[in-house]
Amino acid sequence: MRKLKYHEQKLLKKVNFYDWKRTKNVREVKVLRRYLIQNREDYAKYNKICGYITKLVSKLRLLPENDEFRIKMTSELLDKLYEMGIINNKSSLAECERISVSSFCRRRLAVVMFRLKFVQTLKLAITYIEKGNIRVGINVINNPAFHINRSLEDQISWADGSKIFKHIQKHQGNKDDYELLGN
Repeated sequence: MRKLKYHEQKLLKKVNFYDWKRTKNVREVKVLRRYLIQNREDYAKYNKICGYITKLVSKLRLLPENDEFRIKMTSELLDKLYEMGIINNKSSLAECERISVSSFCRRRLAVVMFRLKFVQTLKLAITYIEKGNIRVGINVINNPAFHINRSLEDQISWADGSKIFKHIQKHQGNKDDYELLGN
């Protein structure tokens, strides 16, 4: 192949070869906007995982219902998805068929923080995470796409040196103001 001319190089800088074919996918854009997903490849990964799960469920359904392997694999799959927070209960494989990309997006750190009322908006949650104000367990997390499973949900807190945490502590220290308003 010949070397590209200067103007050809400039034009190709503006083209994204990862998703140029899929620009008219309305559902993808809806999910990206709703959960403020910054990286389009995250959506593709979640979509691929959903495809693998539904494929596995369909293969498990082909086995006889009283087969030991099917029972064992079904319980392991349901346990794993429940612990990850993707499904709400471990009742049956029908729960796994309804898994969507939104199920994975709801378990991202920024969305979980918003749901637990750490922040008022999703955008603010992403900002705090990227600035290093949030820790999960003992680790400070800088990635808003960090997956929070059920056991980690209780370990989300403000980082030790966080100015936001200090600001919250300062205002919570003035509980006399709140008590005067209540009386």
